[in-house]
Amino acid sequence: MNPFSRALRARPRTAITAVKGDREGIEAAMPNSALFLDRDGVINVDHGYVHRPDQFEFIPGIFELARDQNAYAALTRWMCERFEAEGTAISRVYHCPHHPVEGIGEYRRDHPWRKPNPGMLLQAVSDLGLDPVHCAILGDKISDMVAGAAAGIGLRILIGPRELKKREAACEVVADLREALTVLRSRFAPAVLAERSGGA
Repeated sequence: MNPFSRALRARPRTAITAVKGDREGIEAAMPNSALFLDRDGVINVDHGYVHRPDQFEFIPGIFELARDQNAYAALTRWMCERFEAEGTAISRVYHCPHHPVEGIGEYRRDHPWRKPNPGMLLQAVSDLGLDPVHCAILGDKISDMVAGAAAGIGLRILIGPRELKKREAACEVVADLREALTVLRSRFAPAVLAERSGGA
């Protein structure tokens, strides 16, 4: 077993997926934008160390929202293929195998990509030529929101209990993916409509 796959057994909690807008929707008006999705807890139900398709349970509404060296890579490919089968695509997947407590060997340390650090998001912004102000991050943990804020992500959406709305002023708090989609549409649809009508 190579060190990388051993490190993955430490449960790569930090996984970010960049989904660029479709050509006729958000991306048409805002070509340098993306939605960053945390995997465990947003794309799939967080059952712990999910590393096989039979353990992977999509959260209802995820497809509507976004339109083999190791088990993690195989699962990631499978997840991306499922998104494509649903008529949307994932531009790129980033993950951080490092963890200051659960990492193994050289992976037992903090890392600029490990949330709440913004390194992973900053790398995606650079790789994909994005304008972070016109991007959104959707996550289920405060660390997702902290990383998004540090990376300059313009819209941060936290899936969580209603009582968080009172405490988390730096982000939108929603109950589920359907509510997140409503927030995304309210924020980005006006820009798309304004662009289509010539900025009026």
